[in-house]
Amino acid sequence: MESKELQFKTNLNCGGCVSKVSADLDNMDGILEWSVDTANADKILTVKCEGVSEEEVVEIIKRKGFDAVACSA
Repeated sequence: MESKELQFKTNLNCGGCVSKVSADLDNMDGILEWSVDTANADKILTVKCEGVSEEEVVEIIKRKGFDAVACSA
């Protein structure tokens, strides 16, 4: 399966916010690596994954009380 890179605009503003979602993202099968650019105005979450949908990533973030919207490619 080919890996892909997904990007999302989020409201993960700081390290504390990022730490609240990190365990879920780290433990999800199919996510190879991820990062959040908190310096960017749109707080871009980048996820490198195999077999994971945008909807699944958005659901993880929303479950933790944050917003995520897929960036159009």
